[in-house]
Amino acid sequence: MAEVCDKERPLWNPTDGPASALDEALHFAASPVSVVLLLATAIALRFRSPWGGLAAVCGWSALVFVIVFGDAQDPTGIAPMARAEGCIGSPALFIALVAAICVGTVVYTAPGRGGK
Repeated sequence: MAEVCDKERPLWNPTDGPASALDEALHFAASPVSVVLLLATAIALRFRSPWGGLAAVCGWSALVFVIVFGDAQDPTGIAPMARAEGCIGSPALFIALVAAICVGTVVYTAPGRGGK
């Protein structure tokens, strides 16, 4: 089973104990897709663009979909074995942070109600 963790999380060390939700959140936050989405969200917020905010929120939603349902499409079963081994933690913290980013983006970039 050790080779499963070598494939999924090569830098994980069994002596450090099982991966936590914080470890998993940092792993996902450091991915190139997350960095691009964070940059797109920052640009949408900077210019208060409702369409840019919508695009960023859709991108975040797609990423969370892949994280949550990606294991079901894995024919090798490596991810569930790695989770059982302890080198993959729960993605719940990352998903909660993404949800907060999405809610904040929608609220901040929502069109005003003033009829200007």
